Amino acid sequence: MAEQQPAEPVLRFRRFALAVCVIGVLVQLGLTAYYLGMGHKAQPHDVPVGLVSPAAERAAVAGLLTERGYFKVTDYATADDLEIAIKRRDVYGGVDITGAQPHLYVASAAGPAAANLLRTTFTTVVQQQTASTLAALKSISIAQARALNTPPPITDVVPLPDDDVNGVSLGFLTQALALGGTIASMGLGRLIPRTRRSWRRGIAHVSTLAVYAVASAAVVLWSMGWFGVGVTADRGEMLAIFSLISLAITASTAGAVALFGAPGAVVGALYFTLGTVISGASILPEFLPDFGRVLGANLPTGAGVQAVRDNLYFPAAAIDGHLTVLALYAGIGALVVLVTNMLPNRRNRTSEVDLDLEHRLEGSERREPVQL
Repeated sequence: MAEQQPAEPVLRFRRFALAVCVIGVLVQLGLTAYYLGMGHKAQPHDVPVGLVSPAAERAAVAGLLTERGYFKVTDYATADDLEIAIKRRDVYGGVDITGAQPHLYVASAAGPAAANLLRTTFTTVVQQQTASTLAALKSISIAQARALNTPPPITDVVPLPDDDVNGVSLGFLTQALALGGTIASMGLGRLIPRTRRSWRRGIAHVSTLAVYAVASAAVVLWSMGWFGVGVTADRGEMLAIFSLISLAITASTAGAVALFGAPGAVVGALYFTLGTVISGASILPEFLPDFGRVLGANLPTGAGVQAVRDNLYFPAAAIDGHLTVLALYAGIGALVVLVTNMLPNRRNRTSEVDLDLEHRLEGSERREPVQL
């Protein structure tokens, strides 16, 4: 008896299941390679630091800092100038060697990785200098021994708050904004086309995106207060920045959906899956490969993280560049949404809402009793 062949629906199901499995494995492979490539062995490159030193000692100290390519050194005249530069986030920290003992300045709020790197390098150099001094001395007094064994001073100019000891809050907030904005854009992308294209529909679409941006920013700001994060920041400024971040994500995603349909939602998914890794929240830009550093700084997630960090912890820092990136994403996305909503339907189709309304009217006419 001949073996019965599987029915066509069964074959279609098997092909679909196989395709889903293959796509899932490929996506997982790509994300794994990307994540590990960006962060499995984060190496510092040209981390900006300051140096206050006598002219005679400058070359030797700068050489120690730059020999492995970890640091990029900027000279400052006094320790006060160095602290001002740290508060403007021009540098992540620096060292003053003009006194009896070298003095390290760090800013853990700029990123614990940079602060830890500075501390480790500073401690290593001081230990080497102490060992050299001891080796050159034939005898040593008690006072000299105490001086050499005294730990050098370290000042954290801009410390992290007690409620954000690891500095990871910015990454979590950015992920929440990116994921929420993507979902909102996809939902609006399915809802808005149910009405006829017109300038009114375009205005309604953009207005809805703006209202959502402010609402999502308010929710993020409110939830931050539950955990004591950002409680000392200017609430109005933070609301404006979070709103701009949300609008940059939602408007650019909505613009991609307007141009390419449902596949355009991939833009928002990329912000969440790829953009948050290179945003600078968990891995500082100077610790990323060149590709990740440049791309991250020019995505809404990266520009948003840096704008929020500077506003929270470095009020003297300039954030105009970050806000410009966010405004471009928000503005171009909103413009695309407006234009595509104002264009006439190419097939001159009746919208789903209008079609449903016509069916309802026709049904009511059929049910209307005949007047005798």
